[in-house]
Amino acid sequence: MRMRLFACGLVGSVLMTAAIGLSAPAAANPLNRYVGTWTGSGSVKLDSGKSERIDCKAYYTSKSSGPDLNVAIRCANPSNKIEMRAGLNYSAGTVSGVWEERTFNATGAVSGTASNASINLAIDGAIKGSMSVTLNQNRQSVSISTAGSGSGLSAVKINLRRQG
Repeated sequence: MRMRLFACGLVGSVLMTAAIGLSAPAAANPLNRYVGTWTGSGSVKLDSGKSERIDCKAYYTSKSSGPDLNVAIRCANPSNKIEMRAGLNYSAGTVSGVWEERTFNATGAVSGTASNASINLAIDGAIKGSMSVTLNQNRQSVSISTAGSGSGLSAVKINLRRQG
């Protein structure tokens, strides 16, 4: 009997909420799914056309104030080093923020979209290009292309796995 009363009360509450026009809670921020430490490897393609293997670590953090997601990706091999950072803000499916690449001393803005499965960004500033991140449980693929940037790099592709 108590269970029936509870169920009736719950249904009544849902119907009352709908009747007075209260909206359902906002969808969770998909950027939160990336928080953690990630490691992996991939390749960097140079403007010359040469490709080299790289090892990478990525750190994604979120704080109660400031950007929704702070990104730090460090990749290196004996002849190349890449250190990318970004601060991303999410609102209703769109992402905006700032980025920097410390090795090449380049900065700029990013904008794009985010869902539970991916982030797609346009990169603007000293280096122009695009970045896509695909998330599948505890694995992610990162693809960055920089057409005509003069940075020496034309593409970065890495596969990462969540640690711990």
